[in-house]
Amino acid sequence: MSQLVSAQDPQSRAQALEAAHDALQRDECIVLPTDTVYGIGADAFSAQAVTILLAAKGRNRTMPPPVLIARIEVMDALAVEIPDDARALAEAFWPGALTLILSAQPTLSWDLGETEGTVALRIPADDLALELLERTGPLAVSSANRTGLEAATTAEQARSMLGDAVTVYIDGGERAVQQPSTIVDCTQTPPRVVREGAISLEELRTAAPQVQPPSS
Repeated sequence: MSQLVSAQDPQSRAQALEAAHDALQRDECIVLPTDTVYGIGADAFSAQAVTILLAAKGRNRTMPPPVLIARIEVMDALAVEIPDDARALAEAFWPGALTLILSAQPTLSWDLGETEGTVALRIPADDLALELLERTGPLAVSSANRTGLEAATTAEQARSMLGDAVTVYIDGGERAVQQPSTIVDCTQTPPRVVREGAISLEELRTAAPQVQPPSS
C-alpha cells in the first residue's frame, strides 16, 4: 500500500524524507519532486528496485534510467575517463537541467539495464531532492509517469499513474511544466547533444565550445 506524505513544512518534510529513506532501504520505489517534474526513484545499486521502477513506467531494460547525485565529487566515484569538457559542463550547469552521459565505473555492483557501459548523471537544482540524495546516495530516477503519458507535475498525478508500484509519494507542491534536461553524450569526442532541453547548445558552448548539435 502506497502513502502520500507532505513535505511542505519543516516537520512534515523531515517525516517525508525519513519515510522515503526507509522505503529505499527496503529496495522499494518512491516518488520525489525535482527541479523539472516529479520523478520515480530507486536505489541505483538495487537491481530489484530498478526493475520495479522500469516495470512501473512500462519500460524495458533497453531504456535505463539516469542517476541523480547530490554533489559533483560523486561523479568521480561513478564514472571513469571523464573528459575535461564534461567537467567544465558540470561545473557550469550543475545543479541544473543537464544530464551527462559518461563511461561507468566498471567496478560498481549495479544493474541499471542495458547501458552499454555508460551512466547518465545529473544534479537536480531542488533543495528537497538534494537533501534526500545526501541521505541516500545516488538514486536512479526517471519521470514519474507511465511511458507515453505526460510527466507528473504533482504527487497526486504521479500516484494516479503509478499506484502501489511506488511505496512513498513525497508531496513537495506543484512543479511547473518545464523542458526536460538537456542530455550530452560525453563518451564521444567531441561531446554531442543527444536531447535538446532546458539548456541550449549556445549556452553549453560557453563552457565547452566543442559540443556538437544532435545528429540529423
